[in-house]
Amino acid sequence: MPAGTSGKVWVFPNGKGKIENHSNIIKYGLVPTVLRAGVGDVVKDADGKVVLDDVGKPRMCPRYTGMHVFRHFFASWCIGRKIDGGRELPAKLVQAWLGHSSIKMTLDVYGHLLPRGDDAAELTAAAARIWA
Repeated sequence: MPAGTSGKVWVFPNGKGKIENHSNIIKYGLVPTVLRAGVGDVVKDADGKVVLDDVGKPRMCPRYTGMHVFRHFFASWCIGRKIDGGRELPAKLVQAWLGHSSIKMTLDVYGHLLPRGDDAAELTAAAARIWA
């Protein structure tokens, strides 16, 4: 156990075993990962023209820059259908895991991920376009 940690194990430790600075986690961890995953938007100047980087590629900015995005990803993954890569867990279970005080909160935020009975044809067509 590193000195000065009082037996605690940090999720994001720095090189000295202490808790990493939040801005460093975002700047050097989350932002590059989000951009590598392709979850970004093209940067445009005031005239709407695409801004290019040093090698002539469009400059990208991350779509998400907060750690809370991991909570949303986790909840979406838990609720999402198995056929779409989710776990298809019951909403009440996800509610408990997220600590929501009511199922209404969970369904208001993530209910759009639950397919309606008449979505089958639309979802099949969308999947065919994605995986074609």
